[in-house]
Amino acid sequence: MLHSFEQNAEYTIPSKPVPLVAENSFLTKLPEDRPLPTFDQVQDQLPLPIWDGHDDYIRCYRKAWQLAFGNLRQPEPGSGFVSNYIDTAFNDCLFMWDSAFILMFGKYANHIFPFQNTLDNLYAHQHRDGYICREISTYNGTDQFTRLDPSATGPEVLPWAEWEHYLNTGDLDRIAKVFPPLMAYHRWMAEHHTWPDGTYFSTGLGCGMDNIPRTEPGYHKKFSHGHMVWVDACMQALLSCDILHKMAVVLDRQEFCPELEAERSHLEAVINHRLWDEKTGFYYDLWKTGKRSPVRHAGAFWALLSGCASKEQAQRLTEHLLDENGFCVPAGVPALAKDHPHFCPTANYWCGGVWAPVNYMVLRGLDRYGYHALAHQIALRYLRTIVGVYQDTDTLYENYAPEYRDGRPAPGDPSEADFVGWTGLVPITVLFEYIFGIKPDPQNRKIRWDVRLLERHGVERYPFGMHGQLRLLCESRQNENEEPRIIAESNIPVELEIVWGSDANRQHKKLTL
Repeated sequence: MLHSFEQNAEYTIPSKPVPLVAENSFLTKLPEDRPLPTFDQVQDQLPLPIWDGHDDYIRCYRKAWQLAFGNLRQPEPGSGFVSNYIDTAFNDCLFMWDSAFILMFGKYANHIFPFQNTLDNLYAHQHRDGYICREISTYNGTDQFTRLDPSATGPEVLPWAEWEHYLNTGDLDRIAKVFPPLMAYHRWMAEHHTWPDGTYFSTGLGCGMDNIPRTEPGYHKKFSHGHMVWVDACMQALLSCDILHKMAVVLDRQEFCPELEAERSHLEAVINHRLWDEKTGFYYDLWKTGKRSPVRHAGAFWALLSGCASKEQAQRLTEHLLDENGFCVPAGVPALAKDHPHFCPTANYWCGGVWAPVNYMVLRGLDRYGYHALAHQIALRYLRTIVGVYQDTDTLYENYAPEYRDGRPAPGDPSEADFVGWTGLVPITVLFEYIFGIKPDPQNRKIRWDVRLLERHGVERYPFGMHGQLRLLCESRQNENEEPRIIAESNIPVELEIVWGSDANRQHKKLTL
């Protein structure tokens, strides 16, 4: 049976007359040959967090940058790589979705090293039909999967990573360069990773959450698509449609807008009609029988970031984040709900593990719907876990156990050590954006500072946009309703909005720097 929005109604992919891979300038770019900065050389240029009484958090932050700068690489001869980059730090390959999330903290040091150019090496390996492999050897540039293997690529998060860079820098020239390969890749995904009704599929490896038991019995959970509609793949495609549409508008490439608008509209409708379960208030994968999978996994929370959930649906989803039999565990947000039979308190990779991409995606989704207090609570739990393990081991890990062991947080079992890697997101980006509550908007020269901590805290050498550098400091307070005393300095004009107070008594104040 077809996975159709309306019974037996096939989704028609709009015609695509515009060739795009021919516009991919990364295919002919010459390899970069510039020396790499070392941590010792640049440590005094990095943003410096301040948080009284939390010295281990600051040391963990510093460790993340030390590991990150230790993972910088130059293109190997014969690899086809074209730009200096930050290595995934997992094996001898560059990974698609790992790289996208690494850039989410790399943005705080783009003035020191162009972390965003890591993605150039993926675009430089794009096939003529638009395909990009999700894992490419850094030594010889070979794809690790054949192009029609269902595990060959994904998740589709590159447009989000590039749009974030644009919002932080205003670099329209880069958007103009990356739009053709991104649009060509999205079209390839729409042709090769969809069912006849336009819904998307993936595999455990392809979606990044390797071993979650989400397919029906008889299908391999890592390598098979299970003839299933994959909830996260659909929502990521929807998010990509939205972002690519925004790119097309700012680039005045309106010829792509009808195609993207049509797909986004269709995906939003089918996701909410077929994948949403009103009784439980959650989104589920759809098995080939037309029955929703019973497995609650974190992929459903892409609904918040992609914006496909209504306000009422978003409220229902947050209840799962507060459910101690669901996604509320001491370490943060696990990949698999706690009440699932395969949930593992020590992680077993994605069968309970707490991962940086999942948690950052959830935090950003909560932001979109205004659940700032809940995002702060989750961020505190997660960062406390990272720092607690750092105190015991002096390093960071690929993932973390959802439950504490003997009252202490622990690395996931299994989990790679010295992993920065996307775990750098937590002591850097999550610290700044969700613990301190500093949300930059360089496009409009604004910063929203949602002050929730009582201790003295802030950031020295805070990078803002292409050329800004700020000093932001909040003095200690007696209670959450006390107006913060802010010390702020900037080398460029910035509007600073200060928000504080209990959820029932939120206060706002604006400062012009």
